[in-house]
Amino acid sequence: MDFSLYLQELSRLPIMQRLMVIVAYAILAKVVDIFVNRILKRLAAAYTETDLDDKAIDILHTPIIVSIFIVGLLHAMNLPPGLAPPWERFVPAAAQSVALVIWTLAALRFCVVLGDHYLGRISEPGKIGADLFLLLKNVVRVVIIVSALLWLLSIWNVNLAPLFASAGIAGIAVALAAKDSLANFFGGISIFADKTFKVGDYIIIDNSQRGEVVEIGVRSTRIMTRDDALITIPNSILANSKIINESAPIPRFRIRVPVGVAYGSDLDQVEAVLLSVANNNPAVVKDPEARVRLRSFEASSLDFELLCWVEDPRLKGLEVHNLLRGIYKAFAENSIAIPFPQQDVHVKNLPKGDRS
Repeated sequence: MDFSLYLQELSRLPIMQRLMVIVAYAILAKVVDIFVNRILKRLAAAYTETDLDDKAIDILHTPIIVSIFIVGLLHAMNLPPGLAPPWERFVPAAAQSVALVIWTLAALRFCVVLGDHYLGRISEPGKIGADLFLLLKNVVRVVIIVSALLWLLSIWNVNLAPLFASAGIAGIAVALAAKDSLANFFGGISIFADKTFKVGDYIIIDNSQRGEVVEIGVRSTRIMTRDDALITIPNSILANSKIINESAPIPRFRIRVPVGVAYGSDLDQVEAVLLSVANNNPAVVKDPEARVRLRSFEASSLDFELLCWVEDPRLKGLEVHNLLRGIYKAFAENSIAIPFPQQDVHVKNLPKGDRS
């Protein structure tokens, strides 16, 4: 019998047709493997500065190759005649399950790599806290695992209705039991999303508590007051409070120093002395310049206000102290009187017996 005729007869066999399809996809998988190893990795190393794409290629390399081979296997299984029971359902479901597991593991690895890559940047001062970011990364991993598990059950035609019903009841119970923790968690997310403040900023909460933000956590935010007292505030409360950020949009902070002088004082001299005190203070910035404003005529004094800026809000108390000391000395040197409250009593008529 001619060998070519023998091959033609052999190729008509269903098992040989399936083998040829599998071999063709295996060759395609090998071609893709060579392309990734010899071309794609070199391009990523040569034209990108970060190593994130190199790690992504390493992670996705194997799943792509295996997926091509599994697609070939499924293609071969679908050729006529169909497989006998129970193989016509078991083999495709098993192949899809293997592909799902491989891609799920790759997604988890990529989540870890992506988290490690951006953790340093995200946890810098002014951005989301490291613990909150790690929690978000774990939540993403749980979502990936649960989604893969549900997909796997659907591949094997498992009825998911009872599972969803029980999960809904359990979800309601958990939500009611952990509503405060969830409120704090989403409060932290809103603080990060709105960028209300960052670590290192000086804030005032509801016009009462003032301090430096030292930590933005998953459940709460910690503030260090000027008395070195650490205040822990739940994020749910903080997200609904009025926040004054003294460090935003620029870090320098304006301080106001009220000063009263006696009536009859030379206004130009008073303004010049106040500006001189501010300019001689090394902690006061030169741009913007300090300025003096006459605010009101009070019962015993002319009320001025010295306005100047310092580099850091934490210098507010110290520099107000230094400026007041300098103003007092400068007024004494320039004979500018600082009045004190006084009243003049005018007696119109005295009793006749008391005229002596």
